Amino acid sequence: MSTSPVPKRVKPSPPLIGTHNGHFHADEALAIYLLRLLPTYQPSTLLRTRDPSLLSTCHTVVDVGGEYVPSENRYDHHQRTFDTTFPTKSTKLSSAGLVYLHFGKAIIAQRTGLNPESEDVDILWQKLYNEFIEAIDANDNGISVYPASETANLTKRFNDSGITLSSLVSDLNNDYSITAPPVSTNHETNDTNSASNPDPQAAEDARFLAASTLMGTSFLRKLNGYHTSWLPARSTVLAAYENRHKNDPQGRILVFQEPTPWKDHLYTFESSSSSSSSPSDSKVLYVLYPESATPSAKWRIQAVPI
Repeated sequence: MSTSPVPKRVKPSPPLIGTHNGHFHADEALAIYLLRLLPTYQPSTLLRTRDPSLLSTCHTVVDVGGEYVPSENRYDHHQRTFDTTFPTKSTKLSSAGLVYLHFGKAIIAQRTGLNPESEDVDILWQKLYNEFIEAIDANDNGISVYPASETANLTKRFNDSGITLSSLVSDLNNDYSITAPPVSTNHETNDTNSASNPDPQAAEDARFLAASTLMGTSFLRKLNGYHTSWLPARSTVLAAYENRHKNDPQGRILVFQEPTPWKDHLYTFESSSSSSSSPSDSKVLYVLYPESATPSAKWRIQAVPI
């Protein structure tokens, strides 16, 4: 009795991500890191080139290629006709913003364990864009945080251009102390890719990966902080805001039973409730909270910035 051989299961190749070689920026450095946070891309390999024939072999192409076609995993923003923005925003997206627009919620859900369809994921998605991604988009597209007309006559007191993430990524382009791991010499084939003759492209790729790690770990620190501290505080601030009239008939005093990051949430709740407030309601003027959760803690009073 003969048996047919069991066919071997073919292991699918990991997706190949393409981006450009040469001088790199913060946006594609972050975009690549974000993609690799997803299970689909975690085993991915990276190809840095501007060769269209090589880019055509890639599963996903970021920041190069002259195409923005999400259905084909093409995420470039350098086309003259490109004008995509994040919802409710006017800042044109970079490759970081494009990847975040399409994959941000999935990344947030993956890292936090939250339901991808939950309101919390949507809140974090918008918060991280406002506080982190948008500045990268603007920097890459040459958009100033202030209108030129408002800064024409201003003089800087000191130079602060070297402390942004984008500037640190720019510095890594020229950090030649970062090198690719040496390739051992193959004496049979006379391989010249050895420690004495390193591959310049491999060394450049190593610097890019250092930049990608810098951007990605910064993003994850922001996400972790917003998820574990800022977001839980939202319900605490909402409860205090809804009970504010117990402390003052006009609702001008907010009281917390423990230290709480309240400012962002208070401004959001005041803005959303302004149209439904009664004429006797005033904006919150003072916030009271203990210095710590211990019963003997001293209390602080803080005026709300106008």
